Amino acid sequence: MKKLFTLFAAALVAASASAQTTVEGSKAFDNVYVGINGGVATKMTGHSWMKGLNPNAGVRIGKNITPVFGLAIESNAYFSNKPWESTRLAVRALNTSLLGTLNLSNMFGGYKGEPRLFEVGAVYGIGWGHVFMHNDEGRAINRMTSKAGLDFQFNLGSKKQWQIYVEPSVTWVFNGMPGTTGESDYNDYGYKATSSANQGAYNINNGFFQLNAGVIYKFKNHNGSHNFTIAQLRDQGEIDALNQTINDLRNELAKKPKEIVKEVVKEAPAPKDVRVENLVLVTFAQGKSALTKDAKAALDGIKSGSHVQIVGTASPEGSKAINDKISQARADEVAKYLKNKGVVVDEATGKGVQGNTSNRLAVVYVK
Repeated sequence: MKKLFTLFAAALVAASASAQTTVEGSKAFDNVYVGINGGVATKMTGHSWMKGLNPNAGVRIGKNITPVFGLAIESNAYFSNKPWESTRLAVRALNTSLLGTLNLSNMFGGYKGEPRLFEVGAVYGIGWGHVFMHNDEGRAINRMTSKAGLDFQFNLGSKKQWQIYVEPSVTWVFNGMPGTTGESDYNDYGYKATSSANQGAYNINNGFFQLNAGVIYKFKNHNGSHNFTIAQLRDQGEIDALNQTINDLRNELAKKPKEIVKEVVKEAPAPKDVRVENLVLVTFAQGKSALTKDAKAALDGIKSGSHVQIVGTASPEGSKAINDKISQARADEVAKYLKNKGVVVDEATGKGVQGNTSNRLAVVYVK
């Protein structure tokens, strides 16, 4: 048992480390999913499998922490208790588990930006099993359980927000504390590993084989996707080029401030006295409107109570509709940040692509 825990923990550490550099950071409730499942289970020894099938149904709620590793809580109700005598209850038993999940396809093949159509995963965890009994037939039974299984997953939908899976698994039921005779109190329910009393034992005689199918829905993340997205990593050459663009713009503004401001923000009402020291330039990553640490640092220099006018622009790579939208989003993001700092925003307008000097900017004029 210790070896299984050690192997699983080592795999999780390696998987988490390999995934941290490939995807964008997610928020607490990103990559959360909920699903239902159902199938049959049968005790692995001591009877005919086909004559001892127990139908079950359950729910699973989980979160993918990385494209490789996740956690889930699963609870399944069992509607028969073969091969033993019926307890005459609609729900005969319940098993609830905390599971660690591994996406083996991403672990060995890497994550490409969205789930594959078909993937293979694994689950392993510890749980609590409960057998319901009539009052006149003895006390209910509680056991520690452990589950291990493989998930054969099919990711569907326009955004791969749905997943259908087939899961063969084994659930081991551990014996409880020993009774006065030195044997397990629960040995009367037909489990054989009395020598495992007081400890967990992965004993085939105490195991159930289960075959279930399920469907999962992955909720929308803060960025609109239903899965992890690849981080837009930039090499030093691109960073240097962006810095050079900023420096060139600053140099041009210092030489001809009125003409350059009008070129970058054509339709913005030009103030009577435009000076370089009145302007704050905020840069953005391609296709993004989120403020970087450097952008926030630049905006922090604007005093509370100041009146500002903001114009967002875009670089010319995308379509007009996209550029108009993202330039407005940039202006709105800057306005929101400044308002929270007590700055008065008179106007925040997106102008799309503006002239030859247009870039991924928001120009803030401090009045």
